[in-house]
This record gives sequence, C-alpha cells and structure tokens, in this order.
Amino acid sequence: MEHLPFCSAVKAGDFIFLSGTAALKDDDGNDLTTIDGQTHQIMKQMARTLANFDATLDDLVKVTIFIGEQAEWSKMNDVSRSYFKGDPPARATCVAGLVVPGFLIEMEAMAYKP
Repeated sequence: MEHLPFCSAVKAGDFIFLSGTAALKDDDGNDLTTIDGQTHQIMKQMARTLANFDATLDDLVKVTIFIGEQAEWSKMNDVSRSYFKGDPPARATCVAGLVVPGFLIEMEAMAYKP
C-alpha cells in the first residue's frame, strides 16, 4: 500500500494509541482470505507495534473492531480471545464497510503502560 498519512501508534503520557490495523498477507507473504487468518495477523502486528513501546497485548485496555460481515463475529472472537492470558480489554465491535477490498476486519486499540 502507498504511504498513508498516519503512523501505526502514538504514545501520549501512559497511553499508547494503535491506529486501525488490518492484514491482507501473513509474515511470509501469503494471502489472508479468512477472518481467522486476518485476525491472527492483526494480533501479531499489534503485538509487534506494542513491543516498540515495551508493552504487550496484555497492556491493551480498549479495542475497537470493525468487521465486514456479522456472520464472522464468532470466528473473530475465538481468535481474539486466544491472545489474552487474563481478562481481555474492553471492546466494541461493529459491522462496517471496510475501505480496502479484501479487508474482512480492522482493529484499533489503546494500551496503558506507565
């Protein structure tokens, strides 16, 4: 994708704000065409972004998820749930038209890391 006019994350005080994150390919360049595959990759990407701030997925306090199809909600939940050891962050999910063709899911998040 072309260079977009935003960064992947910004730290403000003790909070880290992660921009909308989506994935069409995995780390090996393979196409991701299922909600499961895209959700796994997004979680991995967010973990890498948080690591830049010495934070982990367990530091997430709020996640907003946009999915293209309501029927995919339970599959996305199963994958998302598997990434949290304790209580998951607060969350909202909505069904929305996603901007880029092929996106099945996009997630944005906020972490707290004092």
